[in-house]
Amino acid sequence: MGVSTKNWAGNQRCLPQGVHTPTTTAEVAAIVRTAAGAGERVKVIGGAHSFTDIAMTDGNLLSLDGMNRVLGGGGPDGLDVTVQAGIRLYDLNDELAARGLAMPNLGDIDQQSIAGAIATATHGTGAGLGNLATTVVGMEIVTGDGSVRRTDEHDDSDLLSVARVGLGALGIVTEVTLRCVPTFNLHAVETIEPLAAVTANFDQVMHGADHVEFFWMPGARRCQVKRNTRTDRPAEPQSKMAYIRDKWIAENLAFGTVCRVGRRYPKAAPRIAKLITSAASERELIDRSDRIFSSPRHVRFVEMEYGIPLDAVPEAIERVGALVSSLPFPPLFPIEVRVSAADDIPLSTANGRPSGWIAVHQYIGTPYESYFQGVESIMDDYDGRPHWGKLHFQTAATLSGRYPEWQRFQNVRARLDPMGTFANAYTDRVLGPVNDTAID
Repeated sequence: MGVSTKNWAGNQRCLPQGVHTPTTTAEVAAIVRTAAGAGERVKVIGGAHSFTDIAMTDGNLLSLDGMNRVLGGGGPDGLDVTVQAGIRLYDLNDELAARGLAMPNLGDIDQQSIAGAIATATHGTGAGLGNLATTVVGMEIVTGDGSVRRTDEHDDSDLLSVARVGLGALGIVTEVTLRCVPTFNLHAVETIEPLAAVTANFDQVMHGADHVEFFWMPGARRCQVKRNTRTDRPAEPQSKMAYIRDKWIAENLAFGTVCRVGRRYPKAAPRIAKLITSAASERELIDRSDRIFSSPRHVRFVEMEYGIPLDAVPEAIERVGALVSSLPFPPLFPIEVRVSAADDIPLSTANGRPSGWIAVHQYIGTPYESYFQGVESIMDDYDGRPHWGKLHFQTAATLSGRYPEWQRFQNVRARLDPMGTFANAYTDRVLGPVNDTAID
């Protein structure tokens, strides 16, 4: 048997029969061919930042950490960059910056592999910007029989359209070509504002800057609003001491301490929640885009996030607040609210509609089930789509009607992996078994 493997949060574990660390596409293909011939399953684990069991397996587990190089550039105006699929976002950001390029948008964590981030439709915030997968203009994929397929905007573009968000169910992505933008700075302004004013003017607020998000501790009257605007002004970053104070001491060391106290003494949790709210502060700075987007996250948590229609967000927030007031154990993390543009990727959570995102978290080791189940029930009323890498309780039966191009994905899956080599318990639950989903 292989070595026991767990995700970043520690809430998902598996014991694969073998762990492989290929360094080339040919090695990946050989592993898949051998496994398929033996009737064994194969999964890939990236940065292990998914909270679901999407990468867990009792079969063969692959790490692509040895496939982390930038392979070359090209495309219109030299903005396309091809990378191996295992490169982590933090390395990718530095490599792109050295070439005068950047990702147009990013989330607030940069520990994922690029393949894992696109496979789960990982996103940042910005009403005019899509998730990370929308930047993909080419891919190399190892399919269920060990064949290697290449697809781009001109060659097998239908496969590209579907495979950009593949949940690891279509094959193993070994290379990705990204359409980037010239490097840019962001002017970050963080303020403390009344929640009622933010939600009453939700559309105006979320369109008021290139990238807007806010954090709200249920029960509090105020929230922290972060507005990031592209600027030609030179960087004016925080001093090293201010960065350590805000990002390491306040957001990690001190926050982790109060969460541990709340976990150990549940009756103190409401007071802890108020303490967290009052600790939020205002600040302003300018820095390279990826340094503004991403922050260090060392306090472990579990998370659920749902995408719903934009106009439903204010009501949904109010309902989540009412839910929290009835919980036996309140959350120790604030709720995060973001937005993103619609796209045309079949299993993208923003397929066909601009989306508002409501993310709920709970400190690791504290009760979360009633909280997350209650939030999911609310999101169901808005045809909510769960983030593929974050906790949810949905199945193929509940999800299939929420994606207009669901069957298109299933048909591609049946062609690329007819024997279910890349299946696991998660894909069986959220997609269904391969043979049960294809339609001629």
